[in-house]
Amino acid sequence: MKLNDRQLLKIKGGSLSASLINGLVKGISIICDLGRSLGSTIRRISENKPCGI
Repeated sequence: MKLNDRQLLKIKGGSLSASLINGLVKGISIICDLGRSLGSTIRRISENKPCGI
């Protein structure tokens, strides 16, 4: 069955897909991890306790 242009314009799909939600969650997770790392670095620098290598 082929659809014409009018019928194609009437098609409504879901606004959120599983891959979109998964990508957003991973992005938020990465931002949180970066914030934790940056906060730990600032705290170590301010307390003059650099971690040993």
